[in-house]
Amino acid sequence: MKMERVTIRLPKQQVDMLEKLVNAGEFPTISEAVRYAVREFVEKHGSRIIKESDQVSFNV
Repeated sequence: MKMERVTIRLPKQQVDMLEKLVNAGEFPTISEAVRYAVREFVEKHGSRIIKESDQVSFNV
C-alpha cells in the first residue's frame, strides 16, 4: 500500500503519551500509533459520512 505523508501538530501531552505507548511496546513507532488511531476513527465515523453523502447526491 502506498503511503502519503501528512503533517500534523499535536499538543506535547499527546506526543508524550504516544512516546510512552511506543516505549511500552504497544506500537513500533509513533507513526504506527497514529495510523491505528486514524483507522479506528475512520471505521467508526466513515460509514455515517458515506451514508450522508449518498443521501445528498440522491437529493440533487
